[in-house]
Amino acid sequence: MPLTNYVSLGRSGLRVSPMCLGAMTFGLDWGWGSDVETSQKVIDTYIERGGNFIDTANMYTKGHSEKIIGDHLGKHASRRDRVVIATKCTGNMFLGDPNAGGGGRKNILDAVDHSLRRLQTDYIDLLWAHFLDPHTPIEETLHTFDQLVRSGKVRYVGLSDHPAWICARSQEIARANRWAPITAIQIEYSLGERTVEGELIPMAREMGMGVTPWSPLKGGVLTGKYTRDSKPDEGRVKSGWTDNIDEKTYGIIDVLVDVSKQAACTPAQVALAWVQSRSGVTSTIIGARTLEQLDANLAALEVSLSDEQIARLDEASAVRQAFPFDFNARITQEIQGGTTVNGLKRSPTPLAPQNDDERH
Repeated sequence: MPLTNYVSLGRSGLRVSPMCLGAMTFGLDWGWGSDVETSQKVIDTYIERGGNFIDTANMYTKGHSEKIIGDHLGKHASRRDRVVIATKCTGNMFLGDPNAGGGGRKNILDAVDHSLRRLQTDYIDLLWAHFLDPHTPIEETLHTFDQLVRSGKVRYVGLSDHPAWICARSQEIARANRWAPITAIQIEYSLGERTVEGELIPMAREMGMGVTPWSPLKGGVLTGKYTRDSKPDEGRVKSGWTDNIDEKTYGIIDVLVDVSKQAACTPAQVALAWVQSRSGVTSTIIGARTLEQLDANLAALEVSLSDEQIARLDEASAVRQAFPFDFNARITQEIQGGTTVNGLKRSPTPLAPQNDDERH
């Protein structure tokens, strides 16, 4: 599958590449990432390969990520218009100012103007609410989003890292008021983070939202560089992901390594191919600090996993979902009566009458 196999983002007319270029690594302002020249080469290579979807945020590298994109694309209208640029608001860029962050109207309008300035563009293709703001009614955020869409400063809106019930309620509020709908959600999703399969992904499918997973490699944990024989250095800077590598994680990595040998690719490419194959997923966000990393990640689009390989990965990474999802997954045996429905086969339940004579 090439990058030019574009897909619709949710129930919208926006077409995006099956892999989105994440720009969190653009700039060295956080002490790591890519310098300006490398970031520009990564953008050019991605676009030359047919990619059209770039995801950033106002907070990424203290605003430098947006500026790098703006300096490289925003100054050239013909190039800028061929790319779908997504950025995020709600992150606070002015410490000490409580109104410089969150989902309130004052912050969102100001944040969008700052992003437009850094991106050197008249419009943002997709604006995400980066985080859930517990202090602001979601109605205020959604109404502000609608105002921005009507003004032409924003084309589509989405929710990043919000609970499923907030996303579903937001979509219904938007529909009831004829406001701009929620086009997509952005969530962490990988072989190492599957709890989103309980509510968020089924909700997105039902409510017409695209899904753009972030950290599909679990912060590098699923690249194959960490194994039982090559564990993270205890003296390294904690990443938040490497802190929690446990026996189950190593079990997933074992299967990843084995499947990668069968598929003649890398463990990282297997992990990316698995995410991209999941039901409901639209465009997987990949990061790349170097051109080599970009090429390696994009090569995952050419990886084809067999049903048996996917089943092994599913089994190794399976998680227990919160009630009632695991319960309902088991209880289909009580519903189907020993039949196959929509490809799902279930054995007869011993709790039901086994013949006419047992039925009261």
